[in-house]
Formats: sequence, structure tokens, C-alpha cells
Amino acid sequence: MSLIEMRVPPVGESINEVTLSRWLKAEGAYVKLDEPICEFESDKATLEFPAEAAGKLIYVAKEGDDLSIGALVATIDTSVVNDVAPSVTPPASLSTETTPAANQALSTNTYAAGHPSPAASKILEEKGISPQAVKGSGKDGRITKTDAMQAEATITPEPAKVEKIANIASFSRAEERKKMSRMRRTIAKRLVSAKNETAMLTTFNEVDLTAIMQIRDKYQDKFVAKFGIKLGFMSIFAKACARVLMEMPEINARIDGEDLVLPQYADISFAISTPTGLVVPPVKNIESLSFAEIEIALKDLAQKARNGSLTLDEMSGGTFTITNGGVFGSLLSTPIINEPQSAILGMHSIKNRPVAIDGKVEIRPMMYLAMSYDHRVIDGSSSVTFLVKVKELLEDPMLLFMGL
Repeated sequence: MSLIEMRVPPVGESINEVTLSRWLKAEGAYVKLDEPICEFESDKATLEFPAEAAGKLIYVAKEGDDLSIGALVATIDTSVVNDVAPSVTPPASLSTETTPAANQALSTNTYAAGHPSPAASKILEEKGISPQAVKGSGKDGRITKTDAMQAEATITPEPAKVEKIANIASFSRAEERKKMSRMRRTIAKRLVSAKNETAMLTTFNEVDLTAIMQIRDKYQDKFVAKFGIKLGFMSIFAKACARVLMEMPEINARIDGEDLVLPQYADISFAISTPTGLVVPPVKNIESLSFAEIEIALKDLAQKARNGSLTLDEMSGGTFTITNGGVFGSLLSTPIINEPQSAILGMHSIKNRPVAIDGKVEIRPMMYLAMSYDHRVIDGSSSVTFLVKVKELLEDPMLLFMGL
């Protein structure tokens, strides 16, 4: 017997541990060189772990185990060849009822059939579609990202979930306990750290979006015809923030030991909600991008975030963050700083409200803005000035479009 040890590889700077979220191959199955055998969940992304040799897979770690970099995950017996591979016994967490196609695949040691890739799994979970209801077009019948995206969201939910809801009795005292995902644990630690380790304060203002809405209504069709994407509020807000960040570098700064680092660029992170938690990937050099380039970059990041295909590089960096609670109906909130950044802007719902304009009451589309900042880096006067400057650019966007 010749065994090859499969150990957790380095997956990125500052990441010392991962969680084995699930096995992709059954124990005892024959695996090919570079064939994914399991998924790791890091603080930032889900990663597939490929086999380093061909042979029989022997589990060492279990699903849900937290593993340090270099920890032993499995071994591969390279003395076993494909035509005499042992029978497959799926792991308990994956031994659910399968389709006929999947059963046939298992009987021939093809565990990929009916099994989604990490990206496909995220999409199906978001749509509420069981993998059993999707026919895979990938290698050995595996469900690909394209299969998941094309799957109809109207498919009946899994019977087990429906039955579980129906069986909840009146006055029930039942509880469900499940382990927090690595991403959720990381989010929790960072939020507590931001509250405890920074001198965080929040300043508020409101912005009249009449001019922006008029410009979007007037030029939207031409914008879409030329660039193939709509002009949204986020690119305009990002561009306004980037302009003021270049004028007020202290808002863009971060603490590094006893030094203050002041970037001469605006890499703005955008909070994106996903089925597994909140991610904040940055769009780099916003100050140098056009509105269309920002919109395209945002669309790409949002799609990757929701299907779990963001790379570690795409998740790293950022000098300032924008979060939009308005898409969920939030009228006003106090966003938490995204460390090691020193400031975050919170957008909120647009509401028609009566306001005084030149001595008269008018109904205008108004939005509350909230900027949380680290008082160790940013003075109160600077935070207020920053928000006022952003407000002025948003209320008179021609200043922004013309570079004035």
C-alpha cells in the first residue's frame, strides 16, 4: 500500500484555519488526479480541494471539522486502480434520497452525478431548489453553475423542509441547534472587534435626490444603449465619495501600529448580502473609473458574491465602505466600521417627504445618510465636513459629472 497524505494547503494571507464544509467524494471512492474531493470554507470564501494523486480516498477529517493549515485531511491509496475500486459508502450527511441517475452514478463510483459545484450549490440554495431536481450537465453528471442559474425557481421545495414546518405544534418549545458557519463566526468576531477596538461615532445628514433621479430618468435609455447596464444610485454615491476622499485623505486613512496610512486612491468596498453572510469586496480606484465601469464592476462582484465564486484577492483591501440598508427597507441606521478602515457610509430608503425649498413646502425624494467613523483617526469636524461635501455633490450632480 502506498499512501499520499492530503493536507490543508495555504489558502491566503492571514488565514490560519479552514472548515471542512463537505466531502465531494465518498470514502473509499476512486479519485482522479486534480479531482475535487472536498470543500473548505475559509473566513472569506469556499474553496475546492483537489486530489494530489489518483487512487482510493480514505477519510481522516470529518465534515464540520476546523482544520489548521497543514492539517491532515485524507490519504489516497495509490495502489488502487480505477477498475478495482472498492464500493462506495456515502458520508452520512450526504446519504439523502437520490434520483435514479444519481443512484446509478454511485453504483459505478461516480459520486459527482447530481452533486452541485460550490458555485452551483450557493445559487440553488438562494433559489430554494433541491439539487435532486436539477440534471447536471458537467463531467460525470455534476451540476454546474450554468445548470443552477438556468434552474426554475418555481420548483416545489424539498418535502423534508415542508414536513418540518408542518410538524411544528402550537405552543412548541422546540429548539434547533446548528454550528455557525466559518463566515458567520468571522463576521461576529470582526463586528465585536470594531465596536471594542475603535472609537466609533456616527454623524447623520439627509440628501435630496431630485436632481439625480431627473438625470437618471432623462439619460437612462441612452446609458443602457451605450454601456449595456443601468445607471444606478450606487455608482453615483461611490463617485461622490471618491471625489471627497481625494480632497480629505484623513477619511481614507487607516491605523497601522503607530503609523497613519493615507492612501492616495479610493478603493471602495461595497456590502453585499449573500445566503451565507455579508461580504464587502472592494472596487479599486473608483476615483479613476467611469460610472459605467463602476456599475459593471459592481454587477460582477454581486454575482460572484452570491454564487460563492469570489476569490481571496477580490475580497481583500478597501479604504472606505458603502452599505445600502435601504434595499431592505431601512430608514436610518448606524453602520459599523469595516476594519482596518476608518469610515463607512450608510445609505437608506428613499422616501418622499415634505421639505422647505425657498420658503415653500415641497415633496422631495429624501434619503438619510449615516457615516460612522473612528474618532482616533477622524475628527468630528472632518466627518461632518465630509458628509456635507458628499451631500452637495449628490444634490447638484452636474458638479460631479463635470469634475468641478
